[in-house]
Amino acid sequence: MVHDDPQTAALVYERGRVQIPSADPVIAGAPVPAGPDELVALVDRILRGVFEGDFAGALDRAASFCRVQASGSTHLADDYELTVPDRATAFTTRALRLSTYAGDLSACAALWRVDALT
Repeated sequence: MVHDDPQTAALVYERGRVQIPSADPVIAGAPVPAGPDELVALVDRILRGVFEGDFAGALDRAASFCRVQASGSTHLADDYELTVPDRATAFTTRALRLSTYAGDLSACAALWRVDALT
């Protein structure tokens, strides 16, 4: 998603970053503001962390990234609701998918920490 359309991903991330009431943007680790190139680099760093560093930490960072993206997608969907309903629906679908990923990644990180991820 980020590699396929980094401009939209950066727009969604920035919108989510300013709207989400959590530490997720800090945990994800993107610079402020994060442009398309910075976001691609962040995603690549998170994925490398899965193989080079703390696996649970990489999963937590990926979950935070997904939550920020989900927040941005939700807010953009609200913006398009009345003017471009199909685009609003696409952003809502994206938000749900990302929110589900975030929950799964967080659960996997917790399981990994207690040696129960099988």
